[in-house]
Amino acid sequence: MKLVICDDNLEDLAKLKRLLQIYRRRCPDIRIETELFSDAAPLLQQIRREEPADIYILDILLSDLTGIDLGTEIRKKNGKSVIIYVTSSDSFALDAYNIFAARYLLKPVDENRFFETMDYALFNSGTKTQLVYLVKTKNGLESIPYPEIEYIENCSRKLEIHLVNKDKITSIYMRQSFEEETKELLTAKNFIYVHKSFLINLNCVRKLSQSHLVMNSGASIPVSRKRIPDVKKEYLLFVSGQYH
Repeated sequence: MKLVICDDNLEDLAKLKRLLQIYRRRCPDIRIETELFSDAAPLLQQIRREEPADIYILDILLSDLTGIDLGTEIRKKNGKSVIIYVTSSDSFALDAYNIFAARYLLKPVDENRFFETMDYALFNSGTKTQLVYLVKTKNGLESIPYPEIEYIENCSRKLEIHLVNKDKITSIYMRQSFEEETKELLTAKNFIYVHKSFLINLNCVRKLSQSHLVMNSGASIPVSRKRIPDVKKEYLLFVSGQYH
């Protein structure tokens, strides 16, 4: 797959290159051909004469053109290329939306946000077949495929991520709420909150009772009283869907 980065600030271009190198070390099975541009003009010519790349990471505030101009040219030829914008200003967010940009990252680009964006881009370009959940631990950033997560617990303002193989990964101290830290998993549809401190994978539920769930690992997860009706409904819908 081909990825293009364009930023006329050489320091920012070098930082994006470093972040991409770190990401590639985390995902050695993915082959990414990378091309860097510090000038938008030659990139514009390339877009016009060649097949578009799979992923573009574009600065918006370029010297001669804008990243929006480049994005418009890309969209004239290809609606499938994933476009990611990086910028020091949020004033172009609506323009980026109109070009169907995948992400809009503010500088300085946060490492976690960059990795999550790359996961999203690769998944949507068809290169990755499964989503991964990124979590900061004392040993560094961990990348966990969604299907490997059995449940997540909020334990003393740290995430305890329990895996289907019975391993456990503990995050560093959370700066955001439990819901903010874990809400991205809800896009997978098989993850639901059953308690203010528990998010579970419905694929890993062995049994549902009035007050708790029994997971495949044998763990007993409490279901809060106010969530019981919704949890029962979601569980039954999920189970019935497995047989259609």
